[in-house]
Amino acid sequence: MSSSAVQGGVEGGAATAAAAAVEKPGLRKPVFTKVEQLKPGTTGHTLTVKVVSSKTVLQKGRAASASLRQTRIAECVVGDETGTIVFTARNEQVDMMTPGATVILRNAKIDMFKGSMRLAVDKWGRVEVTEPAKFVVKEDNNLSLVEYELVNVVEE
Repeated sequence: MSSSAVQGGVEGGAATAAAAAVEKPGLRKPVFTKVEQLKPGTTGHTLTVKVVSSKTVLQKGRAASASLRQTRIAECVVGDETGTIVFTARNEQVDMMTPGATVILRNAKIDMFKGSMRLAVDKWGRVEVTEPAKFVVKEDNNLSLVEYELVNVVEE
């Protein structure tokens, strides 16, 4: 075996290791957001919140048809030490949203409903119950009570 073949083999191994390092980015640490920092039209929030209340607003579906599964929607008031917001829980999420529970909302987004902000977690996010948090929910700062007006900005 010539020295050039050995040298080529070492360089080739280093190239594949470098390629493997480039392909798979590491997981990012979640940046936890406080409720008062939420703004209309934003996405990708990770929050730790307590459930203040939960009310089922829609429950429909037929048991006869397996293809049409049941749809459940609940409006839950969730919050932390900075304020509260209405969280729209869907289907399996409804079961986790029991008053007093502490949940982590991962990749949550802000939906606008009748001019006010609602927090939601779609199929790209996760709702997970965690151990009880130490904070007291600040209930007198409900961000869902603030009404926003859609303004069209014309750039000249």
